[in-house]
Amino acid sequence: MKKYINAVVYGHDDANEILVDNGLIKGIGKNLGPADEIIDLEGKLVTAPYVDPHLHLDYVYTLSEMGRDGAGSGTLFEAIEMWPKFKENLTVDSVKKLAIKGIYDEVSKGVQHIRTHVDVTDPKFTGLKAMLELKEELKDKVEIQIVAFPQQGMYTYKGGRDLVEEALKMGADVVGGIPHYEPAREFGEQSVKDIVELALKYEKLIDVHCDETDDTHSRFVELLNALVLMEGYGEKTTASHTCSFGSADNSYAYRMIDLFKKSKINFVSCPTENAYLQGRQDTYPKRRGLTRVKEFMENNINVAFAQDSINDPWYPMGNGNMMNVLDNGIHLAQIMSPEEIEKDLDLISYNGARCLNIQDRYGLDVGKDDNFIVLNGDSPFDVIRNRAEVLASIRKGEYLFKQKPVDYDVKLDLGVKY
Repeated sequence: MKKYINAVVYGHDDANEILVDNGLIKGIGKNLGPADEIIDLEGKLVTAPYVDPHLHLDYVYTLSEMGRDGAGSGTLFEAIEMWPKFKENLTVDSVKKLAIKGIYDEVSKGVQHIRTHVDVTDPKFTGLKAMLELKEELKDKVEIQIVAFPQQGMYTYKGGRDLVEEALKMGADVVGGIPHYEPAREFGEQSVKDIVELALKYEKLIDVHCDETDDTHSRFVELLNALVLMEGYGEKTTASHTCSFGSADNSYAYRMIDLFKKSKINFVSCPTENAYLQGRQDTYPKRRGLTRVKEFMENNINVAFAQDSINDPWYPMGNGNMMNVLDNGIHLAQIMSPEEIEKDLDLISYNGARCLNIQDRYGLDVGKDDNFIVLNGDSPFDVIRNRAEVLASIRKGEYLFKQKPVDYDVKLDLGVKY
């Protein structure tokens, strides 16, 4: 039996102790009784582990590998056009080598759950094979969920739809798609229908790159939502990006918000990457690429933030630090009222868990796995304002890592009394 004391427990205002045994949480509260081991958290904030619900692990660090041949314009479609030439030379080992770097980036910053979109418009399934191996090899360190993602389109790429189905048979967990990249609206709509049909056939989750464009005529989220609403499949469905919805007129947007509430569909926004990619054809005013995060939160529609890319043709930056993603997102979405700040951490934790459909076994609750992180701060406001580091990450009772807060050798003295 182990007990963590002097903790500030996120979501449990009346608790300062966590009691655990054999990798499970046995109690959260005060004065929980004796334990074989006592660990003093010294007033630090404890939260559930970070979740990154949208990442491309088969792409990470490929921009550096491309060198001067990498993306120059910073547009979404340039990157999509570049990728096929590069992936011709990928091997399972080369994908794993770079992917492990990306996984380390995330795990070392408190992430314990990753949903990765893996390009399956590849008859050799190089990326998928690599990711299936890593999922098994690293399961004690991080839980990886794999999306069968047709980067070049189900129909733009000949046979793309069949490759997605084969990937599901091979072990992918989620059906993906990219309807706005198909050659015409009709093919985009057909791909959405295929996605839902495959998910129902193989009992898989859904996560679609949906309307990642400034074009307000891109409204594939409307069809996706309608289909999963009718099938009662919304809670198992995620619409990622939906950038065009941020540019849609209010009459359309609020009609759709009502339908989103009925279907219980999930959304993922990638604030750093989409702020970089979108609005490239705008002069001023210049759009910033976000979907309607604030309105979703106000209407209890689940929305989460994600990293999306780490140094690939789509985005040169990224380091797996979800606190950085959160900081950018809450600025762009303007969600920093006192009430919002108290719940903003959900955007990189609990809300992402709902997208992955693991909410029944995720979180700081009695009976769930002893998985949590310790942040260098004493409140949600404190850790968000300071982009606090993760001091420790515990998974099933074992430390993935721990570190001490920075301690300066020389005390800063400004010579002013206050």
